Amino acid sequence: MSHQRAADIRSDLSHPVVDGDGHFVEIWPLTHDEITSYVEEEGGAVLRERFLAGHAAPLDTSSALAGRTAEAARDSWLAAPSWWGWPTENVKDRATSHLPAMLYERLDEFGIDFTVLYPSMSLAFLDLMDDELAPVLCRAINRMHARLFAPYRDRIAVGALIAMNTPDAAIATLDHAVTRLDLKAGAISGHQRRTIAKVEREHGPLSPSVTRYDTYGIDSAYDYDPFWARCCELRFAPISHSSTQSHHVARSPSSYVYNHVGGLSRGHEALCKSLFLGGVTRRFPELRIGFLEGGVAWACSLFADLIGHWERRNADAIGALDPERLDVGALMAHFEDWGTPDVKAASERLRAYYSLPAGRPEQLDEFAAVGLTRASDIAGRFVPNFFFGCEADDPLVAWAFAEKINPFGVRLNAMLGSDISHWDVTDMTDPIPEAFERVESGVLSEVDFRAFAFGNAVRLHAGMNPDFFRGSVVEAAAAAELEEDPS
Repeated sequence: MSHQRAADIRSDLSHPVVDGDGHFVEIWPLTHDEITSYVEEEGGAVLRERFLAGHAAPLDTSSALAGRTAEAARDSWLAAPSWWGWPTENVKDRATSHLPAMLYERLDEFGIDFTVLYPSMSLAFLDLMDDELAPVLCRAINRMHARLFAPYRDRIAVGALIAMNTPDAAIATLDHAVTRLDLKAGAISGHQRRTIAKVEREHGPLSPSVTRYDTYGIDSAYDYDPFWARCCELRFAPISHSSTQSHHVARSPSSYVYNHVGGLSRGHEALCKSLFLGGVTRRFPELRIGFLEGGVAWACSLFADLIGHWERRNADAIGALDPERLDVGALMAHFEDWGTPDVKAASERLRAYYSLPAGRPEQLDEFAAVGLTRASDIAGRFVPNFFFGCEADDPLVAWAFAEKINPFGVRLNAMLGSDISHWDVTDMTDPIPEAFERVESGVLSEVDFRAFAFGNAVRLHAGMNPDFFRGSVVEAAAAAELEEDPS
């Protein structure tokens, strides 16, 4: 980590620092009271009782292990949850995580001009399979946070929670957040868990449930295009902060570390692939989507993999692999010349086997929805639309800017996410020095750092909504950045 203080680093920069992913931690007893009141107001006593019965528990890392036994967890193979996730020894930072006024006052100390903040405990509401309760809870938490952070809008944008259970629910929650609460940023769930039709039909509801991930693009249960269209109409860039750690098939009932490592990046990759292959970025080229706290290495790898797969399996190239194009006679001649005695003895049986009709997919071109004519088109459907939040100590951030490594010399949109208030930030003044260490060691250039700590967050949010930073302390700088590089 740099030996310079965060505030000193910031004072020497020629640009502001925009934190694309900070956090606060709800004061849950008060939050619970307000949510309960709202749920009853919106859904009546029945819905309130469903909430109070624990169908939508918050992510409370202090008590997540209470009452849990290793035997019971293994019996149901329940993933070890996040535990002990908030600061305790650093009481000043703990208070900062709870109190908007204190966090606002300390931003200069952190070396941060503007931050986009997301909640912590209520993020669990995004994973709720209750299609009726989830949107109500999201509206409740959004209303509360809009009020709490309203005095600090010049330096803080608080992110809404957008229930994605169905497209209609997503649109309604989005409209409420943007048009009624004037919230400009927000998180969607990176997936919705859906039951598997045959399992449910033959066995009824199971506990634990057997589910699949719906990632809104390919193979979705619904057409989510109306939601993406509404995001564009409202100039709203949705972000995903979801992880597969609780439901992944390789989950561990005993180790949170096992579940957490790669959990976010796996979830982000699944969503990103789905939106790309489902043609969402083709149909909505202006849509910008963020993937937070999973780094950018997975995206660099995915981008290269998509190119490699298209080059071998596009609509024209796939024909070279059609089993019906195999010259069985020529193949059998080689078998006769070079085969072992047992191969030669089975000549007629092998001829019949290699002459069997080929199984054929319903859609031969798996890239049809993306509308590609050349490999370089992949960059145009991928790079401008996707943005990747990276923590300050991520050593692989440089991969995003490695033009000599990334195909077609692209630079992916990596952006700084401080992750303040969570367990991996032991001191809230550390993230900026940790990030700037990449410049001091020569891993990132000053141009790279500007994009990482400022420009890419501006292009994510203000690229969708030119008014995103209006009235903020970075308004002029953000406008100048977009004018200089609107991509």
